[in-house]
Amino acid sequence: MPQLNVGLILTRRFTLCALGNFVDVLRLAADEGDRSRPILCAWKVLSPTMEPIASSSGIVVQPDEPLGDPARFDYLVVVGGLVDEVERLHTDTVRFLERAAAAGIPLVGVCTGTYVLHRAGLMDGYRACVSWFHHDDFLERFDGLKPVSDQIFVVDRDRLTCSGGVAAAHLAAFIVERHLGRARAAKSLHIMIIDEAAAEEPQPGMPLALATDDALVRRALLVMQQSIDSPLSIGRVVVQLAVSRRKLERHFRQALGMTPLEADRLIRLEQAKHLLVTTARSATRIANETGFCDLPHMIKVFRAAEGITPDVFRRSGRGSTAVSALPPTVGSS
Repeated sequence: MPQLNVGLILTRRFTLCALGNFVDVLRLAADEGDRSRPILCAWKVLSPTMEPIASSSGIVVQPDEPLGDPARFDYLVVVGGLVDEVERLHTDTVRFLERAAAAGIPLVGVCTGTYVLHRAGLMDGYRACVSWFHHDDFLERFDGLKPVSDQIFVVDRDRLTCSGGVAAAHLAAFIVERHLGRARAAKSLHIMIIDEAAAEEPQPGMPLALATDDALVRRALLVMQQSIDSPLSIGRVVVQLAVSRRKLERHFRQALGMTPLEADRLIRLEQAKHLLVTTARSATRIANETGFCDLPHMIKVFRAAEGITPDVFRRSGRGSTAVSALPPTVGSS
């Protein structure tokens, strides 16, 4: 009999990568090697109707079982996706989650699954982790709960929430470690080529130097951050935002005292600093992931900004206070 039994509830247009990351940690921990047999862990996708559920990418998942008795699971995981779908959760699913909470079964919110739990009235008095990307959506739509956007996941008694994406793997690994031991959790992340991380690991956010109330500048900064590994030209940014280059540059000067190009460079530099401090990735790989032309280019920009090379920065330990993340005040698009 599995030592860890997990029920999965998928919202309409859920995020496929969040589901995949969470389940793959369970899958790899459940068996020896990569054989995928659900021996130590078991997982089932639940549904009140058993109709196929489409993800935000269009890929469809067929549920395994009807909702039934929530007590047969050790955890119930709600995997969210597009914010607009939060209001459309089936009433039978809401009642199922309410029964689970009354029975003391831990509830897990992945991505905007946290929204679903809060909308169902099941997060009152709990801290909740949401992605910095959806921070403002949460504040606008859900009163009475302060979201945590500077950690990759939050464990508050019998509520576990995460920001989605790779953080779903980290939260699943936390659960696996709790029930099956650290070795199996580490094995899963190692095979998935995901660095181990504690809950307190910060989500990459906006540098404090780019904090602003200017809505146009905030939108532009979000576009830049979303394309950090392959920076957009300012020409493409203004096309995406449907504004003139002159107007965008004027707003940046007035709001931040810098040009859009300087702000884009700062975003990429701060992310490079974050990766140098929190991962063992090579400087060459980090340069590629943060949109620099190559390692010599990153070294040049780094030296101009910090007065030292990335290697010296990493070895000096300056990064412990060097990266300041601020959940941006930009709503989801």
